[in-house]
This record gives sequence, C-alpha cells and structure tokens, in this order.
Amino acid sequence: MSPLENFERMLEQGRDSALLRYSLGNEYLKADNPCNAVVHLREAVRQDPNHSASWKLLGRALAETGDLDGALAAYRDGIAVAERKGDIQAVKEMTVFARRIAKRLAEG
Repeated sequence: MSPLENFERMLEQGRDSALLRYSLGNEYLKADNPCNAVVHLREAVRQDPNHSASWKLLGRALAETGDLDGALAAYRDGIAVAERKGDIQAVKEMTVFARRIAKRLAEG
C-alpha cells in the first residue's frame, strides 16, 4: 500500500488531523495532483492555522494549479505565521517564493 493510500485510509477511518491533511497534500503533490493537494492543505491550515509548513505547501500547490493570486496570499499568510513562531527558515523560503510569484503577476 502506498503512503497516499495509507493516508486516505486513515482519513476514511475518521482519524482526521492537520498533520494527516498536510501529509495527504504532500503526497498528492508528489503524485502530480496539485488540485487534490490544495483541498487537503486548505483543511490542514483550517485545522491548524499556525502550521507554517502547511502554508508553504499550500502556496506551492496553488501555484502548481495556476492560482498565482491564491499562492501569493497563502505565502503571505504563512510568512506571518512563521514570523510569529520565530520560524526564520520558513520565513526566508516563503519570502523567496512570494517574490517570484509577485514578479510573475507583475509581468502579466
């Protein structure tokens, strides 16, 4: 059984959590399915809005679906969360990603 199948089974069994949703989102990204990743990562940040890794992955998934405005918003929210938590590395990474997306949006 693949990790994705295992995580889906856990969700079906009612073992929902922000970490499980993050894991599902990550696996869907690995499987080149960013639309399903977005669904689970949105739920991850809803359940735990202070999980900066979920915000970072949500930004990536949204960018991969072509929703650059949504990706930029997710990165900005994630940066704010990471700054409050003192997660300096996450702030740096998401800032770089946000700048790239802002540049692409400005270029039209």
